[in-house]
Amino acid sequence: MESKPSKLKLKTKVWIEDQNGDLVFGSGRLRILSAVLDHGSIQAAAKELNMSYRAVWGKIKATEERLGQPLITRRTGGTGGGGSELTPLGKALVERFRQLQTQTEMAADNLFQDFFVDGLADKTL
Repeated sequence: MESKPSKLKLKTKVWIEDQNGDLVFGSGRLRILSAVLDHGSIQAAAKELNMSYRAVWGKIKATEERLGQPLITRRTGGTGGGGSELTPLGKALVERFRQLQTQTEMAADNLFQDFFVDGLADKTL
Protein backbone atom coordinates (compact mmCIF):
# COMPACT_ATOMS: atom_id res chain seq x y z
CA MET A 1 0.00 0.00 0.00
CA GLU A 2 1.52 3.31 -1.12
CA SER A 3 0.88 6.48 0.75
CA LYS A 4 1.32 9.87 -0.79
CA PRO A 5 4.23 11.71 0.85
CA SER A 6 3.41 14.82 2.79
CA LYS A 7 4.27 18.05 1.04
CA LEU A 8 8.00 18.64 1.17
CA LYS A 9 9.40 22.02 2.03
CA LEU A 10 12.94 23.36 1.74
CA LYS A 11 14.48 25.30 4.63
CA THR A 12 17.51 27.50 4.07
CA LYS A 13 19.72 29.49 6.38
CA VAL A 14 22.30 32.04 5.28
CA TRP A 15 25.17 33.48 7.27
CA ILE A 16 28.52 35.12 6.59
CA GLU A 17 31.78 33.89 8.09
CA ASP A 18 35.28 35.33 8.03
CA GLN A 19 38.35 33.49 6.76
CA ASN A 20 38.70 31.75 10.16
CA GLY A 21 35.15 30.39 10.05
CA ASP A 22 33.93 32.83 12.70
CA LEU A 23 30.41 34.20 12.34
CA VAL A 24 30.34 37.76 11.03
CA PHE A 25 26.66 38.18 10.22
CA GLY A 26 23.50 36.10 10.11
CA SER A 27 19.84 36.18 11.05
CA GLY A 28 20.58 36.74 14.76
CA ARG A 29 22.83 39.73 14.09
CA LEU A 30 20.19 41.00 11.64
CA ARG A 31 17.54 40.88 14.39
CA ILE A 32 19.87 42.72 16.78
CA LEU A 33 20.77 45.55 14.39
CA SER A 34 17.15 45.83 13.23
CA ALA A 35 15.99 46.19 16.83
CA VAL A 36 18.64 48.87 17.50
CA LEU A 37 17.51 50.65 14.33
CA ASP A 38 13.86 50.47 15.41
CA HIS A 39 14.39 51.52 19.04
CA GLY A 40 17.46 53.74 18.90
CA SER A 41 18.91 51.92 21.89
CA ILE A 42 20.92 48.78 22.59
CA GLN A 43 19.12 48.40 25.93
CA ALA A 44 15.67 48.58 24.27
CA ALA A 45 16.81 46.18 21.55
CA ALA A 46 18.04 43.72 24.19
CA LYS A 47 14.72 43.95 26.03
CA GLU A 48 12.73 43.32 22.84
CA LEU A 49 14.89 40.31 22.00
CA ASN A 50 14.80 38.93 25.56
CA MET A 51 18.58 39.13 25.73
CA SER A 52 20.92 40.82 28.18
CA TYR A 53 22.52 44.11 27.22
CA ARG A 54 25.90 42.43 27.59
CA ALA A 55 25.00 39.63 25.15
CA VAL A 56 23.68 42.06 22.53
CA TRP A 57 26.66 44.39 22.90
CA GLY A 58 29.07 41.43 22.75
CA LYS A 59 27.61 40.21 19.46
CA ILE A 60 27.73 43.71 17.97
CA LYS A 61 31.37 44.18 19.09
CA ALA A 62 32.39 40.77 17.70
CA THR A 63 30.93 41.66 14.31
CA GLU A 64 32.57 45.10 14.38
CA GLU A 65 35.94 43.53 15.20
CA ARG A 66 35.62 40.98 12.39
CA LEU A 67 34.66 43.68 9.89
CA GLY A 68 37.19 46.17 11.24
CA GLN A 69 34.59 48.95 11.22
CA PRO A 70 31.89 50.25 13.59
CA LEU A 71 28.24 49.37 13.02
CA ILE A 72 26.80 51.50 15.83
CA THR A 73 27.45 54.93 17.26
CA ARG A 74 26.52 55.41 20.91
CA ARG A 75 25.47 58.56 22.68
CA THR A 76 26.08 58.56 26.41
CA GLY A 77 23.27 59.41 28.82
CA GLY A 78 22.62 62.67 30.54
CA THR A 79 19.62 64.95 30.73
CA GLY A 80 18.54 64.03 27.19
CA GLY A 81 19.32 60.36 27.70
CA GLY A 82 21.60 58.16 25.67
CA GLY A 83 20.98 56.03 22.67
CA SER A 84 22.49 54.24 19.74
CA GLU A 85 22.15 54.42 16.01
CA LEU A 86 23.49 52.41 13.12
CA THR A 87 26.38 53.77 11.12
CA PRO A 88 25.95 53.95 7.34
CA LEU A 89 27.76 50.60 7.18
CA GLY A 90 25.40 49.12 9.78
CA LYS A 91 22.35 50.29 7.81
CA ALA A 92 23.80 48.98 4.53
CA LEU A 93 24.62 45.63 6.14
CA VAL A 94 21.03 45.23 7.37
CA GLU A 95 19.56 46.18 3.99
CA ARG A 96 21.93 44.06 1.90
CA PHE A 97 21.71 41.02 4.15
CA ARG A 98 17.91 41.14 3.92
CA GLN A 99 18.23 41.26 0.12
CA LEU A 100 20.75 38.42 0.13
CA GLN A 101 18.48 36.33 2.35
CA THR A 102 15.45 36.95 0.13
CA GLN A 103 17.29 36.26 -3.11
CA THR A 104 18.94 33.12 -1.71
CA GLU A 105 15.61 31.76 -0.48
CA MET A 106 13.95 32.46 -3.83
CA ALA A 107 16.76 30.77 -5.77
CA ALA A 108 16.76 27.78 -3.41
CA ASP A 109 12.96 27.47 -3.66
CA ASN A 110 13.18 27.49 -7.46
CA LEU A 111 15.90 24.82 -7.46
CA PHE A 112 13.92 22.74 -4.98
CA GLN A 113 10.83 23.03 -7.19
CA ASP A 114 12.83 21.91 -10.24
CA PHE A 115 14.75 19.05 -8.59
CA PHE A 116 12.37 17.67 -6.00
CA VAL A 117 8.82 18.70 -6.77
CA ASP A 118 8.74 18.70 -10.58
CA GLY A 119 11.70 16.31 -10.93
CA LEU A 120 10.18 13.66 -8.67
CA ALA A 121 6.55 14.16 -9.69
CA ASP A 122 6.46 10.98 -11.75
CA LYS A 123 8.80 8.97 -9.49
CA THR A 124 7.95 6.89 -6.49
CA LEU A 125 9.45 8.10 -3.21
